Amino acid sequence: LTASGGPFRNTPKEALARVTPEQALNHPTWRMGNRITIDSATMMNKGFEVIEAHWLFGVGREQIDVLIHPQSTIHSMVEFLDGSVLAQLGPTDMRMPIQYALTYPERVASNQVALDWTKFKRLDFEKASTRRFPCLRLAREAMRKGGAYPCALNAADEIAVSAFLEQRLPFLGIPEVIEGVLSRTARGRLERIEDVLTADAETRRLAREEITKLTGGVAAEVRGA
Repeated sequence: LTASGGPFRNTPKEALARVTPEQALNHPTWRMGNRITIDSATMMNKGFEVIEAHWLFGVGREQIDVLIHPQSTIHSMVEFLDGSVLAQLGPTDMRMPIQYALTYPERVASNQVALDWTKFKRLDFEKASTRRFPCLRLAREAMRKGGAYPCALNAADEIAVSAFLEQRLPFLGIPEVIEGVLSRTARGRLERIEDVLTADAETRRLAREEITKLTGGVAAEVRGA
């Protein structure tokens, strides 16, 4: 799987503590909704994709790698046993994947989105650091544990991202809240939709507690002053 690296791919780590929602929403290549854009900045979106690839395609956890690809031209690659690689390339335009999702398995002609080969100059790749992007590590941990953990991962991320966008939580607080929630999540099995909804609701409660512990409620008071 490839990831753009978001707006903070080369930002000094010490500067990440001062990141604002406006900066995090200024994605270098994609235009998406607020939550997904923040998830791209933390690379939680790629953590979700790792989990999706594991379950949708029956691929072993150890077979899924994530590479940072700033140009966002190659969206995924599959390596076969003989060493050959097939890559899926496309423009950085969400209309293409959305259209395909709506028309699958058919591909409908479109003259609105296309890859401009005259502007296609280079392809760069680098490893995705879990020290810079701890959400990627947390996603793999939730996938490994299974049960209620992936559900908790998603719900905690949604609450934490919302708090960041409302300026009640610092950017680096997002993975801290998620990690705190995962450490308090029970290893339960989700067998019915009711189990999923219960786990989701409990996780959201824990996430709000973690935000309060992390900020002491100071950020909310300052924002409301």
